[in-house]
Amino acid sequence: MSPLISKAFTLCHFRPGFNLVVRLFSVSIYHNTRLAEVGRLELPKAQGKYETGQLFLHRVFGYRGVILFPWLARVYDRDLPNQSKGNQLESVASESTEGGAAGNASKEVQKKTHTFYQVLIDQRDCPYIRAQTEAVTFLGNQESSRSLYAIPGLDYVAHEDILPYSSGEQHPLQHELFDKFLAHQPDKDPPFVAQETLRAWQKKNHPWLELSDVHKETTEGIRVTVIPFYMGCRETPAASVYWWRYCIRLENLGELSVQLRERHWRIFSLSGTLETVRGRGVVGQEPILSPRLPAFQYSSHVSLQAPSGHMWGTFRMEREDGHMFDCRIPPFSLESKPDDNSGNGNIDDTNSALGVTSKQPSTGTGPSGGDETVSTSTTATTTTSTKPNTKNNKNDGDDNV
Repeated sequence: MSPLISKAFTLCHFRPGFNLVVRLFSVSIYHNTRLAEVGRLELPKAQGKYETGQLFLHRVFGYRGVILFPWLARVYDRDLPNQSKGNQLESVASESTEGGAAGNASKEVQKKTHTFYQVLIDQRDCPYIRAQTEAVTFLGNQESSRSLYAIPGLDYVAHEDILPYSSGEQHPLQHELFDKFLAHQPDKDPPFVAQETLRAWQKKNHPWLELSDVHKETTEGIRVTVIPFYMGCRETPAASVYWWRYCIRLENLGELSVQLRERHWRIFSLSGTLETVRGRGVVGQEPILSPRLPAFQYSSHVSLQAPSGHMWGTFRMEREDGHMFDCRIPPFSLESKPDDNSGNGNIDDTNSALGVTSKQPSTGTGPSGGDETVSTSTTATTTTSTKPNTKNNKNDGDDNV
């Protein structure tokens, strides 16, 4: 559990059937600060789904958030026994074409449907969480555009990571899209309901927002979760370039601290190419996963000159006792979708629906094709321009900061 909320739970005991006053540090947890009451904790749901407008604390990262809408995803968990465990569990073969770097890439894995939620993050908590808060990116609306855009404070959260709470405040969450997407109705439960703007935005941007597949695997107590997203296709004079983003979460389930030192990716394209990428750390960091701060989450990008492919690899980890080991990244597919111009990253239409205008960002060129970015802000979004890599798989994107 994140230290952002762990001390809050020591103030009183949690018992089923009782509400709990939740107090969070209002500013940095590393300094002496006052506590601010934010709401009343509710019992997590073991069955069913949470509704739009439900306030929550993130079980791992500790931030405050609000649920926008659910996604039903296929979860491929390589830690599950290779046998059926009910109607929603079925055996599927791994789609990786080569098992060398992945260790057990040819192993059959289980597919299970699971609920995730699209959420907004309270901007006051963004500086104190170990996850990128501009991880949801998409392509510009021009076919020749070399820009990537990000909506800050947007995340995907698994059902079991939701700790619901209620608040009597009319504006309990600070996010620029909160009032545009949700309306306060005190007679409802939860007292925030979706506005037409949210429904239109969800429908319009469904292709690049959709969460379909989740892949998990644990090595020596380090659990890696990967969620890939198809972003769209862009034409270049030489070829069509297909883009994906992928979100990776590492979580230390053990008692000893572990540090990520290196990454080793293998990227296979349907065109027949196999690329190997090695580098120090991820997104410019070598994060330490300790019992106090056990999780780290980041997002990156990859492009192929083919409509599908696969990725797998390892993270080189170092434990505090000096033991080095390779933590497997579960193999995952990169699958494209039919072009849908009505929703694929059309930032101008999205911003028009929200009553704002977008700015054309400047272009920053870094040593690996995206290390430096230049950002410009609008009322609702931050647009970040990168210099995408149009060569087949020469950069896995994990160098980007």
